Amino acid sequence: MKILVPVKRVADAAQPLRIAADGRSIDGDSVVPIINPFDAIALEEAVRLREKGADVSEIVVVSIGPATAEKELRGALAVGADRALLLETKKAVDPWNVSAVLQAIIASESPDLVIMGKQAVDDDSNQVGQFLAARLNWPQATFASNVEVAEGSLSVRRETDRGIESTRLPLPAIVTCDLRLNEPRYAPLPAILKAKRKPLEVRPLAECGVTIEPRVEVVALEPVDTSRSCVMVESIDELVKQLKQTA
Repeated sequence: MKILVPVKRVADAAQPLRIAADGRSIDGDSVVPIINPFDAIALEEAVRLREKGADVSEIVVVSIGPATAEKELRGALAVGADRALLLETKKAVDPWNVSAVLQAIIASESPDLVIMGKQAVDDDSNQVGQFLAARLNWPQATFASNVEVAEGSLSVRRETDRGIESTRLPLPAIVTCDLRLNEPRYAPLPAILKAKRKPLEVRPLAECGVTIEPRVEVVALEPVDTSRSCVMVESIDELVKQLKQTA
């Protein structure tokens, strides 16, 4: 079984960000890049499936982003991926076009399973997995909290608003991972050093043969107002009045 894991390079949400002068993007100098946490969970699950005895022949990670995203891909190789592919572009690519690019990569790589994060923490769109499944006409299981491999199929428990739903999927299939699926490991130093020798291919995004047609336009960004005001009240009645007027 060959597993493809798409990973996105995102800004570390724990670090402060600044809006660029154009008012429509994030100042790159303020960004501390990391692998999207949900994608890190997907990669961890791919490695765990191999460790649990599944017949995993290869784990391939693929990312769309700038040349500097090679660092995050090397990190993915250190965790346990066998090979990495970077589709280099300096422009942001929206979910519809990401799914188109992944469809082209899947056509050439022929994986049996595509496992990815349910969403990226920068745009929170939760769309790529569903778009990709529709394009490929593959079965999908979203919000996975448990994944087991049987012969030619997957058993997946997924988190829904009504509780845990169990489903079985024939392969090939798409799985998107939820937060409680696992806890990603830290790569030890020997694995980090070994990852430097693993194959990492860099291609211009244009070589995928996909015409990028943006469906999403960022009109403006503005920082969240975190200022607070404190009003002292002397009675419950005054408190209720303040809440009615200001809340």
